[in-house]
Amino acid sequence: MQEKRNVTSTPSQKQREDSRTGLSTEAIKQSILDNLFFHLAKVPHAATRNDWYMALAYTVRDRMIQRWIKTLQNFTEDITVVAYLSSEFLMGPQLGINLINLGIYDEVFQAVKGLGLHLHELTEQEEEPGLGSGGLGRLAACYMDSLATLELPAIGYGIRYEFGTFDQEIQDGWQVEMTDKWLRQGNPWEIPRPEITYNVSLGGRTESCYDEHDCFRVRWIPKFSIKGTAYDTPVSGYRVATTNLLRLWKAEAIESFAYEAFTIGDYFGAVNEKIASESISKILYPDDEPYVGKQLRLAQQYFFVSCALQDMIRLHLLRWKSIYNFSTSFAVQLNGTNSAIAVAELMRLMVDEHLVSWDKAWYITQNTFSYTNHTILPEALEKWPLTLFSGILPRHLEIIYEINRRFLDEIWLRYPDNNDKLTSLSLIDESDQKYVRMAQFASLGSHAINGVAEIHSELLKKTILPDFYEIYPERFLNVTNGVTPRRWIVLSNPGITELITNTIGDRWISQLKEIEQLEPFADDPDFIKKWQQVKYENKCVLAKIISDRTGISVNPDMLFDIQMKRLHEYNRQHLNVLHIITLYNRIKKNPQIDITPRAFIFGGKSSPGYFIAKLIIKLINSVAEVVNNDPDVAGRLKVVFSPGFNVKNSQNVYPAADLSEQISTAGRETSGTGSMKFSMNGALTIGTLDGANIEICEEVGAENFFLFGLTAEEISNMKSHGYNPMGYYNANPDMKEVVDLISSGFFSKKDINLFKPLVDSLLCRDEHMVIADYQSYIDCQDRVSAAFRDQEKWTNMSILTVARMGKFSSDRSIREFNEKIWHAAPLKIDSENA
Repeated sequence: MQEKRNVTSTPSQKQREDSRTGLSTEAIKQSILDNLFFHLAKVPHAATRNDWYMALAYTVRDRMIQRWIKTLQNFTEDITVVAYLSSEFLMGPQLGINLINLGIYDEVFQAVKGLGLHLHELTEQEEEPGLGSGGLGRLAACYMDSLATLELPAIGYGIRYEFGTFDQEIQDGWQVEMTDKWLRQGNPWEIPRPEITYNVSLGGRTESCYDEHDCFRVRWIPKFSIKGTAYDTPVSGYRVATTNLLRLWKAEAIESFAYEAFTIGDYFGAVNEKIASESISKILYPDDEPYVGKQLRLAQQYFFVSCALQDMIRLHLLRWKSIYNFSTSFAVQLNGTNSAIAVAELMRLMVDEHLVSWDKAWYITQNTFSYTNHTILPEALEKWPLTLFSGILPRHLEIIYEINRRFLDEIWLRYPDNNDKLTSLSLIDESDQKYVRMAQFASLGSHAINGVAEIHSELLKKTILPDFYEIYPERFLNVTNGVTPRRWIVLSNPGITELITNTIGDRWISQLKEIEQLEPFADDPDFIKKWQQVKYENKCVLAKIISDRTGISVNPDMLFDIQMKRLHEYNRQHLNVLHIITLYNRIKKNPQIDITPRAFIFGGKSSPGYFIAKLIIKLINSVAEVVNNDPDVAGRLKVVFSPGFNVKNSQNVYPAADLSEQISTAGRETSGTGSMKFSMNGALTIGTLDGANIEICEEVGAENFFLFGLTAEEISNMKSHGYNPMGYYNANPDMKEVVDLISSGFFSKKDINLFKPLVDSLLCRDEHMVIADYQSYIDCQDRVSAAFRDQEKWTNMSILTVARMGKFSSDRSIREFNEKIWHAAPLKIDSENA
């Protein structure tokens, strides 16, 4: 091996300067060696794969720093900066996407190859950043990518979690949660900022008084305080110099070591404050079933928004502008109710800290914030018990009470003697245990409220916040979610990227609407063959990954039927399982039956305390054990549960899918960006009229979409007239046979009680209409099987689907946000001097 290079000699100053910013293969190669030696204190023959990855990451980061600093220098100028507040940023691995955005993928590939290494192995070395758990965080990451690509100045504010949600393993068919130690080998992309810290108070009490000007003032006397320290990560845009900022906060003790306690022998007591303080940012989403879990979650939410707002005010004042002009400096987007407490915190900072009058503070606050609602499920609309809230944020509860009092006074004048209207609009839920309603609070404190899909935005106006819509119709708008094509096509699917670019050029990467130029090629036999070859190669890659991880072999010639989603009853993974068992029963009755071979591939995590969802995972794996080992099946069906679904793993999943399962109960999913990623990579969709499915179906054409199931209106009508799942069960012999097979213990080694809770939930309640939609789903799946047999037609549908996905770029979403809400001007950074 040619590893023993003379790297101990000091390169010349000129060489060092070139290797910091140069984009040639040789400059990058030298930079990797420099970073290995000077940054990691390693020589090549002693370097581990992680050392090489870190050296490469630092090399790529070096090429972002100058652009980043030039961008940040403008943040203290008189411009509007978008501040995106999110409790999650599911950024995914950074190396690959930064190579694409910087336009140096090929140069780095050659530089790494010249060092006797493989770029793929180094990218695989990177840990998945544990900064999110699902769609909320992935959306935030896509939006950060698009903000930079569109050259809009932006800061993403969140929490630097030490541990992610959890690593998922499957043991005896059950999900087992393992600690996600994503930081154990360091994070080369972040830069600690120990000089940027803010104190955050919690608990205690308040005192009121009148100041020397006879103005009413409130002083918060906290029980304790913690310190938030900034950790910064550059966020690159595609082929632009603008490089935005992701600023995450780590919780620390203000005094990390109690020397007095240590001197008297209380060694553990000396660090108690440090341990308690750091727990705030220790883990993503603690289990909030127990009371202490709820306390920690509320403290987390307040911690990061307080740090963020204090930071924004600091940056605003650095512009030598009045505090009264704060809303002209920052357009703050609340990504869901997890950041809604920011409304009360900005009021506190304005009124208590900067002595702004109440009315002016409220004007500033409402003009600063806009709110994205992400759910139409009443149980998912966040609300906090007053006793818990007052124990952690006593001053904020007083502020909310005062906002509510003034608001309800206005409502009373508008709707005199209408107590129902007051009850509906109040920020305090007076029923049972009293609660603070965070969705209503965010809506009142914002000047714009958006849903994330057309159907969701309409439901928001009609069913979730109808009274707010009646009063403030001008605030409500729709911004359909989108995903970044840079990560979800270019990085994830290089084969299809090359084919598309060779056919229509590369402008589609930053202008996804231009991908519609593919349409004429959907009937081109030569192009169809190339498309099929890319798909086959992607399926081979996924098949090998599945084999390595699970030991299950799947044939790439099979229809890859994939459902990768968070495990939840409304996502109806168990409906998918009922279809698998239906096909299995057909084979058992007639082993010679002609069935389209399918690989059913599942992935997704269940919340640790969600018993039924975890039982569905067990059912999937139990069915897989039987089906995969039955000689009568003869390889025509394969069932796989692939553990650990995350951004990194999903980049191999979306390009390999033939069929995307988007089968949630109609009216339950707000948008669902996973469906967009599948479709962008050429998978056809089987789905209900739910969330983004509706708009995808409209765009790609109903003839290229497998639609089934009840509509949201039909479900509402059925439930209002007394839906009885047992009636469907008894009237459908095939369904009854499937459910009875599960109940009999056939898939649970004769344990008839194992899946009884799941079966009972279907037959007694069926809240998510699995039984009602069963036959429609089975009939639709039969149409899928027939369509897949005509590979030329299937590929034609696949090409047309991709060609018509231009609407679903996150670039389009961000343009709409900016045109309708933020009104930030693009920030052009000169790449020649950056």
